[in-house]
Amino acid sequence: MLLRKTLKLSDVNLKMEGDTGKFSGYASVFGGVDTYGDSIIKGAFESTLRAHGKPKMFFDHEWRMPIGKYIVAKEDDHGLFVEGELTPGLALSTDVRAAMLHGTLDGLSVGGYVKAGDYEETETGRVIRKWTKLMEVSPTVFPADNAARIDTSTVKGGDFAEVIEGIESTRDLECFLRDAGGLSKGAAVALVARVKKVLNVVGDPDAGTAEMKAAAELNDRIARLATFGA
Repeated sequence: MLLRKTLKLSDVNLKMEGDTGKFSGYASVFGGVDTYGDSIIKGAFESTLRAHGKPKMFFDHEWRMPIGKYIVAKEDDHGLFVEGELTPGLALSTDVRAAMLHGTLDGLSVGGYVKAGDYEETETGRVIRKWTKLMEVSPTVFPADNAARIDTSTVKGGDFAEVIEGIESTRDLECFLRDAGGLSKGAAVALVARVKKVLNVVGDPDAGTAEMKAAAELNDRIARLATFGA
């Protein structure tokens, strides 16, 4: 599952070094609870930083041209601390720096993959204990209330199929719709309930053959939509 977790720059102690394009701050803070009820635990980024190194830097999760590079990415007791340099002479980097200095670009967001077993479901959300791979950290325009979404435009081929295959219950489907479309928790629950009614599904998708068939049909429809939009 491709996740994004976003924090307001005012919450992560962003510091710009004059006109150099250098900045530092916290891309993730441990122990907090976002509006979806999710919490990231200290140690969640250790293995991915060790195995894959520092994340890339993009603007607003647009996985095209990097706008800079991270010199430091490490965990401490507070969260995931980063130091970055915006690329000199790159027009978008210049715009990002100006927006940061003016306070109009007010978010930092981590983006990467988590797998089943990396997190625990709770009554209110998820406790994320590990990021399988931290892909990037983006300066972003979206504040914390618009966090943790899947960008289906960046999930291609096998990656998207893996996300679909990971849906094994009603709650998994609710999380998928919530993360994929930025739906609120209540909207995701309401949408799943409506889909179940339309498909004449009663109970959880793993409750019987008819339910499994209906869930498979829904997954197939989502996959076709994703392929069409790729």
